[in-house]
Amino acid sequence: MGLYGVDEAVIPYNLNGESNWWHDINDSPLWQDRIFHILTALYGLVAVIALVQLVRIQLRVPEFGWTTQKVFHFLNFLVNGVRGLVFIFRRNVQDLHPEIVRHILLDMPSLVFFTTYALLVLFWAEIYYQARAESTDGLRPIFFTINVAVYSIQIAMWLVLWWKYIPVLVIISKMFFAGVSLFAALGFLLYGGRLFLMLQRFPVESKGRQNKLQEVGYVTVICSSCFLVRCIMMCFDAFDKAADLNVLNHPVLNFIYYLRNY
Repeated sequence: MGLYGVDEAVIPYNLNGESNWWHDINDSPLWQDRIFHILTALYGLVAVIALVQLVRIQLRVPEFGWTTQKVFHFLNFLVNGVRGLVFIFRRNVQDLHPEIVRHILLDMPSLVFFTTYALLVLFWAEIYYQARAESTDGLRPIFFTINVAVYSIQIAMWLVLWWKYIPVLVIISKMFFAGVSLFAALGFLLYGGRLFLMLQRFPVESKGRQNKLQEVGYVTVICSSCFLVRCIMMCFDAFDKAADLNVLNHPVLNFIYYLRNY
């Protein structure tokens, strides 16, 4: 009986010990700083790579102005650079008042992130329709219309929240971000999938066919998966306080979420 008594006492202790590591890291200022410093370094590295790519393209073809590729790299540099700065000053950001200012600083890069990769979807859609000898005149107006609508709706919600904090509107705002992420994931699946299938039908001896096929396939799977995961995490964030991504004391959750963006 004594043996069973010891086992019964040890099992809950072990279970509690295993489950508390998450809370121990989340509640530790040292681990909070370490995780956000790691994220700063990673996002800073991507920002530098994007800037280098932008400069290289500009030096190689300066006469073409702001091409889709240049804008893509510039937006990548902007998003990752701002994210890195937010991570560096995360404690200061956490103390900002009113609370909506913190939401804007943390969520605005997400809007630009959506625009950045929507631009990639636009690029793929133009290639797909041009290869089929179809008109692409309507694609850019659609791209701008979608972005204007997304930014207008989100900024309108921020302004209302600035005027009066409404908890239900915060949930709607987060669900709106989840919907935008789902829309982006579907865009990648639609045009990435179409472009992948089209490239598969090209002759095997086509120059660069295999590399482009792999590139489009990998990017489609990775980007659609990332936006889908982001959609799911934003849904949890909207309805579960324990999954809140806009607080300092959830560094592990933030690391998982922002590493997915990375």
